Amino acid sequence: MFRLPPRRLLPILAAGFSLLSVVASGPSQAAEDAVVIPAPAVDLPAADAPQTAVFAGGCFWGVQGVFQHAKGVLNAVSGYAGGARETANYSASGTGTTGHAESVQVSYDPRVVSYGKLLQIYFSVAHDPTQLNRQGPDSGTQYRSTIFAQTAAQKEVAERYIAQLNAAKVYKRPIVTTIETGKPFYAAEDYHQDYLTLHPSQPYIVYNDLPKIEALKKLFPDTYRDKPALVRDAKATN
Repeated sequence: MFRLPPRRLLPILAAGFSLLSVVASGPSQAAEDAVVIPAPAVDLPAADAPQTAVFAGGCFWGVQGVFQHAKGVLNAVSGYAGGARETANYSASGTGTTGHAESVQVSYDPRVVSYGKLLQIYFSVAHDPTQLNRQGPDSGTQYRSTIFAQTAAQKEVAERYIAQLNAAKVYKRPIVTTIETGKPFYAAEDYHQDYLTLHPSQPYIVYNDLPKIEALKKLFPDTYRDKPALVRDAKATN
């Protein structure tokens, strides 16, 4: 049976009250507004084999959902990165003392979507990179904006892109996204996987996350796909 994570109860209740004024017309604005930004001036070179990237930007439900709707993404798994294996679970990470951030491991086909394009989606629609240790109704270091670079090349591209965006002043505030290396990723509990797709009517999802999917479709029409790449489908084919 599905178990509602208790740490989400207050944000969900708050979102439910907010929905009273917008339920008739559907979601129109997320807790983090999408921002139109330029593509990275520098990207990774082309590759034939699937690649992996790990992003943290608030609650992993929405971040996972965004990347699942991007063409070229083979799988997007919610999980934890930044801390030890022993504390890579929802109850421990929720204390904000483990070093973990709610993260999403994205496996992608670089022949279809580049690392730079994933970065652009991450900074544009997946979250607000100017919020320090919080996103929307969620606060704590476990909700920090972090790129867990898997290679030195990823680290360099991400650093140069952050500098590019800051120089262009596309945000009203400076980017606070950090880049961490050498931090393993651990998959989250099964009930967190494909959460946005499985619970599209939950108030938290309706208010905070579905607008991100709408923004992806609007701002990245060539990258958006309607059918998401679900974790359960990936498991079924392995």
